[in-house]
Amino acid sequence: MRGGIGWLLGLLGLALAARPVLGQNAPPERPKVTRILFLLDASGSMMAPWEGKPRWEVAKRLLARMADSLNAYPNLELGLRVYGHQHPNAEQNCEDSRLEVPFAPKNAAAIKAKLKVLKAQGNTPITYSLQQSAKDFPSDKTSRNVLLLITDGVESCKGDPCATSLELQRKRIFLKPFVIGIGAEKDFGRSLECLGRYYNAAEVKTFRTVLNDVIAQTLAKTTVAVNLTDEAGRPVESNVNMTFVNNVTGQPEYNYVHYRDAKGQADVVDIDALQSYDLIINTTPAVRQPNLTIRAGKANVLNFKTPQGTLALQPPASTPNPYGATVQAVVRPAGSGATCLALGFGARQKLLAGSYDVELLTLPRITERVVVRQGQTTTVSYPAPGTLNITSDLKGFGSIYRLNDDESQTWVYNLPEASSRLNLALQPGAYRLVFRTNTSQGSKFTDVRNFTIRPAQTSSVAIFGR
Repeated sequence: MRGGIGWLLGLLGLALAARPVLGQNAPPERPKVTRILFLLDASGSMMAPWEGKPRWEVAKRLLARMADSLNAYPNLELGLRVYGHQHPNAEQNCEDSRLEVPFAPKNAAAIKAKLKVLKAQGNTPITYSLQQSAKDFPSDKTSRNVLLLITDGVESCKGDPCATSLELQRKRIFLKPFVIGIGAEKDFGRSLECLGRYYNAAEVKTFRTVLNDVIAQTLAKTTVAVNLTDEAGRPVESNVNMTFVNNVTGQPEYNYVHYRDAKGQADVVDIDALQSYDLIINTTPAVRQPNLTIRAGKANVLNFKTPQGTLALQPPASTPNPYGATVQAVVRPAGSGATCLALGFGARQKLLAGSYDVELLTLPRITERVVVRQGQTTTVSYPAPGTLNITSDLKGFGSIYRLNDDESQTWVYNLPEASSRLNLALQPGAYRLVFRTNTSQGSKFTDVRNFTIRPAQTSSVAIFGR
């Protein structure tokens, strides 16, 4: 194994010395403390032989060596909780769990001394131990809390360790735990995979390697560069907000505005690899990439296609605008009822390349299907409206309908009951006015008038009560 754990030293030293990049003239940030709680199985089954020695002795020896190697590093504290060691298995004690060594800097000697006097003999209360571990970590919101479970068996006290682990992760008690199953059959880990990152260490040499790998993942620096590409896969897009969401807690962990330097290279950002993420690329509409594959201790490069074009809403040139206020438009992906955004005419908006339904809130409304293409501008406008002037001042009930080419009609607007007199901006076309006064005594007294609206012109209509 190339010098045991010695190969980690340089890597871990760099990681523990790393600091977030701060804004100019910002005060130095207090270093984050990483706390690793070893949760060690001391149930009776740990006395079973493992390549000539009891599993318990192998696990204690390698754990002591690991604690010793980490003793000199700053901003790192270790703790040891053990279960199944205080009561014999015959008692079936489901609360046999104890914090044997509390968190403290440079406490390898205390952990090694405690491991020497402990014996494996009891039950396997994993769920209870997880619940108790929540009290072991100090109340420090700036720390990184890591739990490492080393076990050769599954829950024996009818608890639900998977649900408990998930609950504690959501409460941010600790990050996604590491679980090492030692001396176990291949299928053993299926019931433990849901707790966190599971490793099957069926052989002693595998256990040694896995233990080192877990510590390296915990402390090594991990970076991510995100390439936002066009349709041809070229990394040309940028200046988009990206959110890394913890997909266990649902909370945003990192917000970055994407940046490319003068050479077109995407910015490299630090990220905590002990969490699992969905990436939300906040284009319009947003793109969500679930369960990102991020390799701990590596320089990760992720590529996502986000080709974008521009939608320009251009009002007609007529002045003044008969609608009075700025006309709005609602933009939806083609064939979808989900709204991307609402914009006023005169605005420009970058959109993912694709087809969209743009609903113009004119009167009557107009819906257009448009295609936005990479690097191009798609312009949408509407005909200059005209004005309907109803000169009568009557109280009653009436509606305006648009006359379609097939001689059908579509409802557009209800007249106010207080008075039929109004000036109303309408899109050019053929219309029908249907009105009955509130004093008329019968549907037969309904007045029906057809009229035409022309761009930038006023059409006057008089209605009569009978």
